[in-house]
Amino acid sequence: MLFTLDSSAASFPRAEKIVSQTCAACHGADGNSVIPENPVLAGQVPEYIERQLKNFKSDVRPNPIMKGMAASLTPEDMKELGGFFGSQKIKAKTSKAPDLVEQGKVIFRFGNEKSGLPACMGCHGPAGAGVPTQYPRLAGQHASYILKQLKSFRKGERGANKSDISGKIMVDVAKKLSEEEMTAVAEYISALK
Repeated sequence: MLFTLDSSAASFPRAEKIVSQTCAACHGADGNSVIPENPVLAGQVPEYIERQLKNFKSDVRPNPIMKGMAASLTPEDMKELGGFFGSQKIKAKTSKAPDLVEQGKVIFRFGNEKSGLPACMGCHGPAGAGVPTQYPRLAGQHASYILKQLKSFRKGERGANKSDISGKIMVDVAKKLSEEEMTAVAEYISALK
């Protein structure tokens, strides 16, 4: 199935073809996934996307579906896909649990001194835009996807590989979050613009 891409893809011809034939079905033609289980890639830090594709391909980040998707990608493909998705505009979302957003805001901005939880914005920036080349953009991500990833980090299903330094950091962070805090911070992150 081929998807039509917008004109901003013109400077990424290799990525345009790969996205229309492969990525769009799960992540949307512009990276704005409408499926909450699949991450939003629009506006993501390009180097982060490139690194995650390499991690999927090499099993540093185990995921059978994404390993298959990344298997035939060259380093140039991965770099161009990062650039393509990073150049796309993210579509704003609203929280489905506004009562939790304020609690999530406090955790995101200040952490939790009692549990030793650092503020999320320390690595992901005050607006959740990420720190280029180091930490991913979180703003506007599906709350259910964020929650699933936090739980995967806490269980050690993600971030267990020695090569994944930022994943190891997130394993420690996730272990300090309660279920309620995870849900609240996920809702706050989803509503960030």
